[in-house]
Amino acid sequence: MDMPIIDRVFGMEGGFVLNFSDRTFAEFFHEELQVDIDDPRRAAQGKSKAKRLRYYLRQADRRTALDTLNALWEYREASSVTHDYAKLEDSVRLAFFRIIERLGGKPPAHEVPTVTPSEPRIDEVAVSSLAGRLLDLSKMQPQARGYAFEKFLKDMFDVYGLSARASFRLVGEQIDGSFVLGNDTYLLEAKWTNSLTGVETLRSFNAKVEDKAKWSRGLLLSYSGFTPEGLAAFGRGKSVVCMDGRDLHDILSRRFDFAAMLAMKVRRAAETGQFFVSVSNLVPPSNL
Repeated sequence: MDMPIIDRVFGMEGGFVLNFSDRTFAEFFHEELQVDIDDPRRAAQGKSKAKRLRYYLRQADRRTALDTLNALWEYREASSVTHDYAKLEDSVRLAFFRIIERLGGKPPAHEVPTVTPSEPRIDEVAVSSLAGRLLDLSKMQPQARGYAFEKFLKDMFDVYGLSARASFRLVGEQIDGSFVLGNDTYLLEAKWTNSLTGVETLRSFNAKVEDKAKWSRGLLLSYSGFTPEGLAAFGRGKSVVCMDGRDLHDILSRRFDFAAMLAMKVRRAAETGQFFVSVSNLVPPSNL
């Protein structure tokens, strides 16, 4: 669950790690951590620097992982004087520092960003209330439930600090809402029907998203889930990711960060082309 944050902090998209070359990457691990990162065993999941680092961290014990992340962070800070890394949002920096704390470390006090009122912390009481409301929705009549579901989702996005916007209409179409995650705007379509969502709905929503700005993405949330035939026929390479009711229950009941879960879905879609992978398959079973 932490890996998308680590990827963002150390610029690991496309197989890279910060501004390291293959040579300087090997030298860094040898000099700072006394580790041979070029050992063929580290390439069990691929030979790129990013894949070797991910595999190394997943195999490392707590102390080793902490030392590695601290060393990489210090290098990032030192080398940023001469290298223009992508600016980290405060939410990403905070999430990274929480990883350091969970591993038993202490982030530099002067590095911890101040959370302003426009960047609210996740409210545990509010999340608990949302979990209860989701159960209550299942007892409502279909017509009333559809409107209540939209309202529930806007409230949920607000709780997670995702700058939600309620339902809005364009010429000839309706979007159930939108929210912002990082630098991306997500259009939302939400469905709670007795039947599974099929390929027609998937294709129609994807067309709406692709008709907007090129940086737009889509989240199609079908509480009842999706037909296997629809998922297969929809294909790959789309601008849409999907969630179902089980995903919502897992996120709220287990107090997962909604933004982190969505980021994991997007990452899996980018890596495999699968636009629907359930939260239960993204998170290790021990965390469910």
